[in-house]
Amino acid sequence: MRRNFHQIAYAELEVCNALERADLKACVAKTGLGAGARALEIGAGNGEVSVLLAGDFGMTVEAVELDWGMAALAQARIDAAGVADRVTLHRLRSDTVLADLRGLDLICVIGATEPTGEGVRAPRAMLEGLKPHLKDGGQVIWGDLFWKGEPPAPLRQVMELSNLYATHDGWQAAAREAGYEVASADVSTDATWDRYLAAMDGAARDWIAGHPDAEERRMVEASADRVKAMFDFGRPWLGFGLYLFRKA
Repeated sequence: MRRNFHQIAYAELEVCNALERADLKACVAKTGLGAGARALEIGAGNGEVSVLLAGDFGMTVEAVELDWGMAALAQARIDAAGVADRVTLHRLRSDTVLADLRGLDLICVIGATEPTGEGVRAPRAMLEGLKPHLKDGGQVIWGDLFWKGEPPAPLRQVMELSNLYATHDGWQAAAREAGYEVASADVSTDATWDRYLAAMDGAARDWIAGHPDAEERRMVEASADRVKAMFDFGRPWLGFGLYLFRKA
């Protein structure tokens, strides 16, 4: 099985972003949701968010992960956690799954690319795209990068190849414009960022050293170098926010 950088790096993380599991759990607790609630996670990554929703809160979860390698990792964690009866993992595009879902209590989108459909990247547009799938009073947990200040143009260009990002206040403004109330807005600490980046880079370097003859070794090393260089340069301008929005 061919591996890529993110499959290797995310296997070593609790949550696939600059975010602590405990902080995510505290955010979920603020929703007041529990057993019987219907949740959707877009961009399941290594599966830990869906495991938390189902295992810690008893929710029934539809999870979406398009990357085949990440989906395999997510399913393994779901199975190991004993929550496969409450988590259904779809290896499909998120807009395909969204088309069949209405009346959800909660949607989690943490670091996902184009979560509501191809080409939809602006903060307000992405959040508006989730609203029809939520029940009245339904909630969104949104986690993503934000700009601490105006970045150098090359950094913005590289970072926004997949999604467009806002400032911390900008994400909240986009949610209000899209018809949500902002229930909470938190920022990851520098220590969390340091652990996240060190864990990813360390996992990749260990794998590279241990697989000198692997066909994908050069690709993994190039990706690890690119990610490290991007964050080494970009850290002064980048933060990670975790937001709870309620459909007004």
